[in-house]
Amino acid sequence: MKIAELSNPVMSGWLREQGLRLDASPYVSGALKMKKLLERLPDTVPLASLTAGHDGGIFNGPMFRRVYLNDPEHSVPFLGTKDMMAADLTSLPRLCKSDAVSARLSYLELKPGMTLISCSGFNAGRRAYVRPDMGGIWSSQDTLKVEPDPKKIKSGYLYAFLLSRFGEALVRGSVYGSAVKHIEPRHISGLPVPRLEERVETEIHDLVEKSAQLRANHQAELVDATKDFFESNGLPELIDLRWHRERREHDLGFEVPGVGSTSLRALNFAPRAQQLIGKLRSAPGKTLERICTGGTLRTGARFKRIDSDSEHGIRLIGQRQSFWLRPEGRWINEAQAPDDIRLKDETVLIAARGTLGENEVYGRSVFITGSWLAHAYSQDYVRVVSGDPEVSGAYLFAFFRSEAAFRALRSFSVGGKQQEYHPRFLRELHIPIAPPDARTRIANKVRSAYKHRDEADVLEDKALALLTTAVEEAAS
Repeated sequence: MKIAELSNPVMSGWLREQGLRLDASPYVSGALKMKKLLERLPDTVPLASLTAGHDGGIFNGPMFRRVYLNDPEHSVPFLGTKDMMAADLTSLPRLCKSDAVSARLSYLELKPGMTLISCSGFNAGRRAYVRPDMGGIWSSQDTLKVEPDPKKIKSGYLYAFLLSRFGEALVRGSVYGSAVKHIEPRHISGLPVPRLEERVETEIHDLVEKSAQLRANHQAELVDATKDFFESNGLPELIDLRWHRERREHDLGFEVPGVGSTSLRALNFAPRAQQLIGKLRSAPGKTLERICTGGTLRTGARFKRIDSDSEHGIRLIGQRQSFWLRPEGRWINEAQAPDDIRLKDETVLIAARGTLGENEVYGRSVFITGSWLAHAYSQDYVRVVSGDPEVSGAYLFAFFRSEAAFRALRSFSVGGKQQEYHPRFLRELHIPIAPPDARTRIANKVRSAYKHRDEADVLEDKALALLTTAVEEAAS
């Protein structure tokens, strides 16, 4: 529970400034304290005066019936409030194109340089920057779009301010509601934005833009690595797998000869999945069990979480958060947790528990290297560590991030509401093995992608540090 600071008590004048708002959020979130700090700056302007575009440049959108399609020719990628935090945008749901480009919804198309703010739900107030590769994506009505006027402010600088601890307090303090949090454009239109020297604002903007470009490069390199994987293994038809175009009627009634005690679940023998697995087996390769002999192929150990603080603990990453650009998670006492919460370099984590919803992370994979080795990971992943010196984790990830791997893994599901993978089917999954030079090339593409991702984080942190120092110096 948050309480007001005795050194910074809530004043009666603050109530008037907030329109006599009586809920505690703006007073104990630090929003008012931050506003008072920013008032000491020589130059601040309202956010609404720096934006341009639809409805003044700060908008969300109407509620509308969502019609999802699978054919890229008749649909557009659709970004929700959870997806806006994702590092990999290749598996976004797709909205009917005729609806998206209609006069009613066309303005929901994202433009590079926008700042996105989640405006509905438990996590209202999260911010994200629209990267260069996000043009052509539509966003939901639950996401506020802040479109800067390039004649008045640089987009990277505005995003850095909204992402900083100053913007964090101001945006979070604008949240209304109890069970369902909410922010409307009018709630943030008056947020004070500090204006600094043009040189400083430009430097911050350039750092944010370089960071966004590196994240776009990260995405492009991963897509290229997966494409290279299937081409090098003679399986180009699996590069752009149109799963829902396959003949689904065969999955509704089929015979399986010789079924034993291993499984009686129809999903495990569905013809579409079996045809896909058969294609993988047509290429030279090894089973996942053979590749991981001497390495690891199992889920993590269950354990009781003992909370700690950031100074003495380690950040524990769960399934959903591991797919985000920047890690979020609770801090726990590492000494009271099993050793396998720490991972080896180039571990592939497969989300191992969940439901069969098309947009759930269950069946998706993440790659752990670089700065992400500093975190801990929950038991809800299959840890895939190669024990074969000829097959690197980076090479394996080029496969496991693909749609083909996702569909194969889903076909191994067992359980009721919560699904897991049948261990025998998982061990027997055939991994195509390309020639040595191709394996090296593919792995290097994945490694380069993750180096770019780490570099992007460093540049974003540098931009935030520069902005924080400049604002504090101006306010002193």
